[in-house]
Amino acid sequence: MNQPSDKVIAINDYIKGDNRDGTLVVCYGHFNVIHPGHLRYLKHARSLGDSLVIALLDDKYFLGDSHFYPENDRAEGVSLLNFVDNVVILNDGGIDQLVQIVKPDILVLGNEYQDRRDEQIELAVSLLKNQGGQVVYHAGQTQYASADLLNYGVDDLEKEKILVFKKACSSQSIKLEDVKKRLNELEKINLLVIGDTIVDQYVACDALGMSAEAPVLVVREIESREFLGGAAIVASHIRSLGSGCHFLSVVGDDLHASYVKEKLIKNGIKPHLICDPSRPTTYKIRYMVENQKLFRVSRLKEHKLSVQLEEEVIKKIYDIAADIDSILISDFVYGVITEKVLNAVRDVASMYNLKIFGDLQCSSQMGKITKFRGFDLISPTEREARIGMENSTDGLEQIATSLMEEVNLNDLVITLGSDGFVTYSKQKDGFFKRQHYPALTVNPIDVAGAGDSMFSVISACISSGGNAMEASAIGACMASLAVREIGNNVISKERLMSYMLKILA
Repeated sequence: MNQPSDKVIAINDYIKGDNRDGTLVVCYGHFNVIHPGHLRYLKHARSLGDSLVIALLDDKYFLGDSHFYPENDRAEGVSLLNFVDNVVILNDGGIDQLVQIVKPDILVLGNEYQDRRDEQIELAVSLLKNQGGQVVYHAGQTQYASADLLNYGVDDLEKEKILVFKKACSSQSIKLEDVKKRLNELEKINLLVIGDTIVDQYVACDALGMSAEAPVLVVREIESREFLGGAAIVASHIRSLGSGCHFLSVVGDDLHASYVKEKLIKNGIKPHLICDPSRPTTYKIRYMVENQKLFRVSRLKEHKLSVQLEEEVIKKIYDIAADIDSILISDFVYGVITEKVLNAVRDVASMYNLKIFGDLQCSSQMGKITKFRGFDLISPTEREARIGMENSTDGLEQIATSLMEEVNLNDLVITLGSDGFVTYSKQKDGFFKRQHYPALTVNPIDVAGAGDSMFSVISACISSGGNAMEASAIGACMASLAVREIGNNVISKERLMSYMLKILA
């Protein structure tokens, strides 16, 4: 196999036309920052042929734009991928010249080029078709899980992810001293969390086998434990990081509501719990054998708030607004976050110059991420982002930029499950900066609270004056700690700092 530096060649050095073996595939782009969306696209392209060549836009294409790395750095970065055979920097011409000289069998372009093509792409497509080649439009197969553990050991994967994380921090000029300072700044802010309250019960069981009467798994209950969940754990994480925290929610007239209030007060949070006798406090029971979940039972009602309760929630928002720096919405789509509540949040944010952050959890409910228009940051999963944009085919980059423009966002975090997440940040000149952060824990025990923990610390860090990239690096470490234990356990600032010292040292 060629060394990365040997893979970068000039157009005229490439074997021409039919003087080669196998099917040649060409991909095209700037590849400024490689993230999972690019990897899907490139892996799909490689699967179509015997060799893959990357046509890389040169520095002249970005003349005067300081956001792009030099062409040699970008070429080296993409050449490190083991399924890339060669990288050609388009110094002396465009993709049309490469097509004319190299005569690829297949040119793979992103789906976005089907609807909008510049003159150079149009010419390249025409040339290739005249040469008998094929043009394929594809964004790479969307996937929500990983098969890496089938091919690599846990230790090797974690070492690789830590290296990727360090490189991401280096790319964004994030230093350990900056992280320490940012975490210490969290003590100076007060936040309001609004959303659905959940109590999670985990039931540890002993597997007895199959029933002789029917194909039913039989277990014996050993022990159970309850945790705060939903928006309540978001508030708990924020308080454990040192920030002051108000929590506003609607709960039932039941013992679970009493448990929530008691835990919140014990955690140092100021609870504002409005009672709705028409609904129970949402209660989820997860049955487990060892660390394997068997199934979940949810006791909940999802109807919207009554007009009276909605007005009580809105009044509380206005009452609290003068004492806080930011508002976090943690919406599980169980009825608390109505359109009127969102409008009230936007109104007080404008009145008091507050930042507002939104997170939507709709894995088993119906919700749309675009409801958070005008927020400073939202944190959807890729699936939620695609549902919101009604787009299941375009590449991740296109989904992200379209979502940011439609919802008018400053920052966006799209979570990718075992692939970590990508953060997009809108700069003053309108450029969308982006960075991929890997999931640092390869074999998690319980992923249920990863998103909540990450959303909490990212929002808190930005509220305290940090930027989205710095906050995201801290968020990646927070999520890594969260998935190493069963249930929603709060993570202290000291524990987080200790972990980051270990990773970044």
